[in-house]
Amino acid sequence: MVEKIKFKSLNMINKISKSNKILLAIIIILAMALSAIIYWQKVGFNRNYWAVYLDTGDLYFGKLNYFSKLSLSDVYLLQRNEQNQQNPFSVSKFSNAFWGPEDKIYINKDNIVWKTKLKDDSQIVNFIKNPQSAAPSQNSVSQPPVQMIPVQSTSTINENKQ
Repeated sequence: MVEKIKFKSLNMINKISKSNKILLAIIIILAMALSAIIYWQKVGFNRNYWAVYLDTGDLYFGKLNYFSKLSLSDVYLLQRNEQNQQNPFSVSKFSNAFWGPEDKIYINKDNIVWKTKLKDDSQIVNFIKNPQSAAPSQNSVSQPPVQMIPVQSTSTINENKQ
């Protein structure tokens, strides 16, 4: 009878240790997943720069994030300089705006007219990565003047086709 009690108690200990092992494995996997998500959000995995054009006519450049909400980080925006005839457009850091926003902007995907990944050797990306390379008298990417034309949203275009 003593042997049966010992056998049952040993069997219970083995069952408890198996469930503890499973629980420990789950905790380790969740901790690793959480660490990866935090690393991905803070440091990133060499994400590319994107240009995002909104239905408001604003053009933003930055690193596009899909998790947990659609957003741009390391944000720059294209501004129009009507007083400067030689260079009517300039690129400015979003966080340098006078109201002091953070360097992240959340975007409603319904307001996006188009978005495109920028090449690593594009003028905008080179300017963003090396802002000191721009001449001290100008804070913009030198390009020939470009005429921006308003773009209709896709819903309006699709309605006109019907």
